[in-house]
Amino acid sequence: MNSDVDVLENPVAQSLLGHHAHLARRLGQAVTYLPDVATFCAVPAEPDAVDWSELARLLGPGGFADMFSSPALPPPDWEPVFELEGRLMLWPGKDRLGEPLPGADVSIVELGPNNVPEMLDLVTRAEPGPFWPRTCELGTYLGIRARGRLVAMAGERLRPPGWTEISAVCTAPEARGQGHAGRLVRALVERILSRGEQPFLYVAEANSGAIALYERLGFESRKPVTFRGFRTPG
Repeated sequence: MNSDVDVLENPVAQSLLGHHAHLARRLGQAVTYLPDVATFCAVPAEPDAVDWSELARLLGPGGFADMFSSPALPPPDWEPVFELEGRLMLWPGKDRLGEPLPGADVSIVELGPNNVPEMLDLVTRAEPGPFWPRTCELGTYLGIRARGRLVAMAGERLRPPGWTEISAVCTAPEARGQGHAGRLVRALVERILSRGEQPFLYVAEANSGAIALYERLGFESRKPVTFRGFRTPG
């Protein structure tokens, strides 16, 4: 594997201008996802006033600009919405997983557009972070059911060249502690590696339980990141 880590400096732009171009809206050098897919947007690494103006026009007055991990700050008349400290974690380059996690075997199913209602229901119960009606179009999503009800899922999100982000890892409260999240992440790692790509993920710095899980699975911390969101003027 020869994945260039530099593309992770602006992963949203790298995804929208590449693998996810069919899901993009673009004006000049500003780019964002289609509505109901994701709120992430991007400008060049060193944006000027024109870039911010184009992003504002693209999003509309009072539009939500989820700048993800971009360190670039918009003009002062953009309203801050949130700021969250997190970290970037990478698969260390090995092309296979270690021994499977202990526990009972469960069936992992692939999820798609027909499963959106139950995926949104799980998101409401488990609160993994942003997930919209068309988010599943970003990549493969896998799930685990208990007595017919979806109780855990994880999927692929950003796709910069040579990399795939694992995201939306969540388990319903009543099904936690059974290893579902670990099994789903392992299954996604295997799929990503089989394509010759490298897995990566982001996690909130305060989520020590998730960080510990990803470290047990084999991920390594790369660097701290700050997630920010803003509203455009108007």
